[in-house]
Amino acid sequence: MIQIEKVEKKSNFNLKMTKRKITKTLFFAGLVTLSLSACSQTKGLLKVSDGSTFESKEYFPKFSWESTPMYYHFGDIDRVLEANEVQFIADRTDFICIEKSHAFNQLGDVVLGTKQEVEAFHKVKPEAKVLFYYNSYVAWPFAKSNHELTPEGIAKNPEWTKFLARDPKTGKLLEKTKPTFSYYFDALNPEFRKWWVQSAVEGVKVSGAHGIFIDRMNVDENADYPKDKLAEIAKAKGEMMAELKKKMGSNKILIGNNAANTKEVFPSCDGFMFEHYNDDVMSKESLLKDWQDMERIAKAGKMSIYRFGAKGKGKTDITIGATDTDGIEKKSKDQLEFYHACYLIGAQPYSYFQWNWGWNLPDGNLVDYPELQRPLGQPKGAFVRESAKSWVFTREFEHASVWLDTDARKAKITWK
Repeated sequence: MIQIEKVEKKSNFNLKMTKRKITKTLFFAGLVTLSLSACSQTKGLLKVSDGSTFESKEYFPKFSWESTPMYYHFGDIDRVLEANEVQFIADRTDFICIEKSHAFNQLGDVVLGTKQEVEAFHKVKPEAKVLFYYNSYVAWPFAKSNHELTPEGIAKNPEWTKFLARDPKTGKLLEKTKPTFSYYFDALNPEFRKWWVQSAVEGVKVSGAHGIFIDRMNVDENADYPKDKLAEIAKAKGEMMAELKKKMGSNKILIGNNAANTKEVFPSCDGFMFEHYNDDVMSKESLLKDWQDMERIAKAGKMSIYRFGAKGKGKTDITIGATDTDGIEKKSKDQLEFYHACYLIGAQPYSYFQWNWGWNLPDGNLVDYPELQRPLGQPKGAFVRESAKSWVFTREFEHASVWLDTDARKAKITWK
């Protein structure tokens, strides 16, 4: 009996020691796990070029440096997308905008065309963010809210003219004839601004879009506004965007085209497009300022979209209709490295790249560019300028080295 009691005591002692060892092992394992988790979180933080951390918002798209972050913006006035087209685009991005006249000839309303694509992209990529398009200056007649803003509609309902801009010299309504006839909005009319916000919010609501892309947001010397009214118009646009953001909902994305330097609208926008539609906004000085703006925008926790268009015969990218007559698809592939480098030198967290030669679906939006899907990795730091007077810039990414000469307009991306 004594021997049995000693054996039992010894067994209990061993059992206690074993439990202590297990507890201690689990404790240290937990510390290691927490440590690894903390390291993982630190590594996953998005860093701006100046070393600060980008503060993302829950309703933003998911951002990754895995490959070149892409944004797609397109429309086809005749029809909605086919299933293979939806898949092609979804394989390359989860940040999309449906252009101004999409499926108008098929459905009679771009809002319904956008609704169709929101649903289509969600089926293949639930996390995709799809935007509705609306213009703050050109009264495109493709949305149901704007259907009466045509010569026929105005003739029937002359009261619509109070929303439209007039030539200050002749008093006649301002008209745009290409690519489609349209009038221009008068942002200085408070009644118009109220109607415009309601129309924009309705477009987002009916389409089910995750936000809105507002075109013609820049108010500057190149914006075709009366030069003596720029300050008033900028203030009016600022009021429009603030009210739109409020009415649309704080969890909806608001993108302003060419509005990065319009201080009146900057606070209301979640992001800005740099359109780069011709060589005038592609000068070496303009590109350097764009990169500085992109850093400023990222530090404010906002997005940038760096849109470039391949050039045909002239200095302006083709924006009306698809064409293969001058080998534009081949030119787009030949020109890609330079414009891609222009993006990469200044890219920040939540900076997106857009590449095509126009806004219609066939204008490069269904062309495969393998370089844009190659592994990129995070930037290792800010860009380096060769010297204060030089226009040669370099930048290192985990899987790519970028060299760019904006004076000679040459570039080289070396993929690792």
